[in-house]
Amino acid sequence: MSRRVVRSSVRQNERMTGIVNPKVPVRQAERVDVWSEHMGTGNGPADPAERPASGLITLIATAIRREREGAGLSLTELARRAGIAKSTLSQLESGSGNPSVETLWALGVALGVPFSRLVDPPRPRIRVVRRGEGPVTHSDQADYSAALLAAGATHTRRDLYRIDASPGRPRLSEPHLPGTTEHVVLCTGRALAGPTEEPVELDPGDYVAYPGDAPHLFEALAPDTTAVIVTDHI
Repeated sequence: MSRRVVRSSVRQNERMTGIVNPKVPVRQAERVDVWSEHMGTGNGPADPAERPASGLITLIATAIRREREGAGLSLTELARRAGIAKSTLSQLESGSGNPSVETLWALGVALGVPFSRLVDPPRPRIRVVRRGEGPVTHSDQADYSAALLAAGATHTRRDLYRIDASPGRPRLSEPHLPGTTEHVVLCTGRALAGPTEEPVELDPGDYVAYPGDAPHLFEALAPDTTAVIVTDHI
């Protein structure tokens, strides 16, 4: 299908037909290389030999179990709400699983908590995150990774991410928690971002805000595309 994009304009709905079904359920077989505390160049999944120790996975496992028990949900019920297998959830809580960004978003929505609540480690008073560092998730859909730079305190409910993406299939996101707004500032490259039916083309320095509680996408249109995304949760 040929592409014709007008800058800062609404794309036609038909463009998404046949590319990716945004309603595809979360995959139950998880990738084994989707998490890293240090990604080197940050341009893709870490080499298996460079994967971090189990500290981050343990942190995620503890967070999922804590939020599930706090919500009074059984493994079976949370798995049903998130659209994943109970065995997958059990593996995640035991620290033997390795979740994709799609799985963690689905769990966050099912638990009614921000994505960052499941991945943010304890922080010192002054925190520096160098490029290529920080807890990183990779998409199962596209050449797209998101590094959590900062998670807001409970009363602020604001999270900050650095995005690295390359041209290819778009990263399609299901609705997040009700009242979520996403803010995107493009740093390098070129990209489409916004609601799935009306994304906007961005150049470096451009900014767009849109509802994060409706289906939305991010699609790199040039190599080495990077962006900063802020999510606000009312």
